Amino acid sequence: MFQKILIANRGEIALRVLRACKELGIQTVVVHSTADADAMHVRLADESVCIGPPPSRDSYLNIHQIVAACEITGADAVHPGYGFLSENAKFSDILAAHNITFIGPSGDHIRIMGDKIEAKRTAKRLGIPVVPGSDGAVTEEKEARRIAAEIGYPVIIKASAGGGGRGMKVAHTEADLEIALQTARSEAGAAFGDDAVYIEKYLEKPRHIEVQVFGDGFGGGVHFGERDCSLQRRHQKVWEEANSPALNAEERSRIGGICAKAIADLGYSGAGTIEFLYENGEFYFIEMNTRLQVEHPVTEAITGIDLVHEQIRVASGGGLSVKQEDIKFNGHAIECRINAEDPRTFTPSPGTITHFHTPGGLGIRVDSGVYSGYKIPPYYDSLIGKLIVHGRNRVECMMRLRRALDEFVVDGIKTTLPLFRDLVGNADIANGDYDIHWLEKYLAKGE
Repeated sequence: MFQKILIANRGEIALRVLRACKELGIQTVVVHSTADADAMHVRLADESVCIGPPPSRDSYLNIHQIVAACEITGADAVHPGYGFLSENAKFSDILAAHNITFIGPSGDHIRIMGDKIEAKRTAKRLGIPVVPGSDGAVTEEKEARRIAAEIGYPVIIKASAGGGGRGMKVAHTEADLEIALQTARSEAGAAFGDDAVYIEKYLEKPRHIEVQVFGDGFGGGVHFGERDCSLQRRHQKVWEEANSPALNAEERSRIGGICAKAIADLGYSGAGTIEFLYENGEFYFIEMNTRLQVEHPVTEAITGIDLVHEQIRVASGGGLSVKQEDIKFNGHAIECRINAEDPRTFTPSPGTITHFHTPGGLGIRVDSGVYSGYKIPPYYDSLIGKLIVHGRNRVECMMRLRRALDEFVVDGIKTTLPLFRDLVGNADIANGDYDIHWLEKYLAKGE
């Protein structure tokens, strides 16, 4: 087991990883920018190292500074959390060259799954169902028209190197295709430095279903069930739940088994999430994230298994603590992402939190690194906390969530709490009857 882990992240995920390390008896080091000197994870860590000014490129994305912090403090492993360098193959390779363990998959697996075109080819080879579309990058309009005609309109054009909705355009007719292709390539080049795009069939009313997988690094793999992440705005997840209200036990077992076998065949090590669009009983692969997800607590709630503990165990060479038959699913869990944003426009709302009170009671978990008097800096992601609620079934979980949201108080800034208070009273949400377009339509109507 590792002696000292450096946490190369900030906010609630840095605190989440720090707590797991303390439970395992591992010393912790955190790095931080000057803007985060008073952050909770900095206060609680055994050691901290300031690695630069507020801009991420000068601090949390500065690989050389992070490696130097490892060498100064004697850290023998790095946990990257999510975002920042968590899916950076170069970072993984550099750490390996310095005999520092990257708590995540190999650089090769990060590269494969970080390229959306290669990821789709790999998924297809591993027996994972994929969305009909191009086999590789599309550069010519003539080729795009041919592929679109074969798979049928509407089609969606996506950036090969991208995510988060950037470099993504929908063409409903052939007349739309030219401008959609040009716009997607331009956005992809500007956002990711790579204008390669590919084409897929556009599903009209799909759900976003993802399967939590783990590889042991020795050719074994398991799944921890699925999560439904269909409530999104601008392709960003807002509300996640497990299990999905759209799946039955047979579908859940089938897709879980496919993903576990694929991850084993790939020889993957650590946590990963295989993401799908789901429509009319069929799953279609969209991407794989080679890291811990923001929404991992809902999986922990229904399985009782600490996924960060598993990450650390696997990275240290200890393999998984459970076999597939040991993983049991209990009840229902929902996570709400609490952002420092206007609940209607989603405009960021940095500033000082004057009062912060979290809910409590059975089945309530809050992951957050903020506190009363904390000043939210304007430089980073607006996520300030996650409310995770667990119940014996979805009805109990929804009632408990309603109660928890009523207790949650964040004063001094705007947050998305009012949005969630609206959602728990909506009939569609109560019935689990929503798709990936539902929330944006709801917000557009001003309900």
